[in-house]
Amino acid sequence: MALGTHDEVEPPVAVDAGMNRAAAEAGRSRDAANTRRLLLEAARRRFAHQGYSATTSRDIAADAGVNVALINRYFTSKEGLFEACLTRTVQELDDAEVRTPTLDELVRTMVEQITTPTAADKPLQLLLLLRASGDDRADAIRRRTMQTYTERMATIAGWRPEDPSTAPLLLRAQIAMAMGFGIVVMRTSSDLEPLASATKEQLSEPLRAVLGNLLPHPS
Repeated sequence: MALGTHDEVEPPVAVDAGMNRAAAEAGRSRDAANTRRLLLEAARRRFAHQGYSATTSRDIAADAGVNVALINRYFTSKEGLFEACLTRTVQELDDAEVRTPTLDELVRTMVEQITTPTAADKPLQLLLLLRASGDDRADAIRRRTMQTYTERMATIAGWRPEDPSTAPLLLRAQIAMAMGFGIVVMRTSSDLEPLASATKEQLSEPLRAVLGNLLPHPS
């Protein structure tokens, strides 16, 4: 009877051990993903507000509440982390473009990006695109991102690279993006009122008017 009892108990122990290993691995995976997220968020804030050169790996790790060695583990270096921040920005802008097939929706998306409270993460992707890194490869990605994004904006308004008559729309799209950059910079780095504390509702109407004039509906 004792042997029979032992035979019945043994399999669940093995299963439990396997489940524990799987749970431990899942836990480590979640921890790693969470650490990467914390580092990316901290790095984007630092890079956006201070620039690449003035930001140290220790600053980022301290903000994220993790060991500085984890930057090299997950991103190879500070340069790799900066590039990861740019990649994330590209993905977010690309996601926005997927959801903005019309000019009205493009304007609504830009207004959302610009008027999000400055303590939030969204405006940082615009600021990050303004910051030179000192690394040629990362800066090339940054410039290419801005070029691609404004070309998509212009295309929605009717720009066609093969049609010279639509060329002014690309310039208008770049002016629109520059205006967005300027507003975000002013709201995050100055006390100019009422702009600095204007609400989304207060900013939306004038922004829509300006963007609507810069990027008219395609005929």
